[in-house]
Amino acid sequence: MADVISSFSGRVTSTTEWCEKNYVYSPYIAEFFNTLSNIPCILLALIGLVNSLRQRLERRFSVLHVSNMVLAIWNILYHATLNRVLQQSDETPVIWETLLYIYVLYSPDWHYRRTMPTFLVLYGAIFAIVHWHLQSGICFKVHFLILCLLCIPRMYKYYLYTEDLYAKRVAKLYAVTLVVGTLCWLFDRVLCKDSWLVNPQGHAMWHIFIGFNSYFANTFLMFWRAQQRGWAPRILHYMGILPYVKIRKPKAQ
Repeated sequence: MADVISSFSGRVTSTTEWCEKNYVYSPYIAEFFNTLSNIPCILLALIGLVNSLRQRLERRFSVLHVSNMVLAIWNILYHATLNRVLQQSDETPVIWETLLYIYVLYSPDWHYRRTMPTFLVLYGAIFAIVHWHLQSGICFKVHFLILCLLCIPRMYKYYLYTEDLYAKRVAKLYAVTLVVGTLCWLFDRVLCKDSWLVNPQGHAMWHIFIGFNSYFANTFLMFWRAQQRGWAPRILHYMGILPYVKIRKPKAQ
């Protein structure tokens, strides 16, 4: 949408807007549904963080859940204001978080453990500087896609080596929410029409699906890592619905 108007948060300066008219429901929120749809991601990440801390899992998983929350908060600020600086502040952490997933996925089999985090930190810093100066949405999207494609084969490998049926189900939920969320994103981006009587809010649905996707990814990775460490993980469910990991560490640990 090309609604360049001035409101509580100032003029719209973002280089990208989505299929939602600006400041329709509130003078304080530019894209109402795209803003509020980040709340489920924050709540799911908080649930995952509490479980990770309670189970005393490795710190990397607490960092993952916190990064999911921080990213959702930045996304709220971006969609609420459509400010270019906040857009940059939203896109760069997306790449950082994806690099964090690459570390969690590949570090267990990495022979030179100190080189991997050093490389990823430098890579993230260089991307932030270059992205700030280029301000290219296309480069960001292509870059993000490539990094995601690096994660998927590793997730599939872990799925193949997982025998627990409930854990496999979590991995399938990860795949389904990723595919459906991506279709919602594409629908909103490519097929947006002002003539719609009702806006299907594809980008807001993307936020919701990707929030669940991140939760399922984190849960599956927590299960897999606990299995590697010999902590006898099990998949249980909150209220019979939301999966989470329960471990039993050997007494010696």
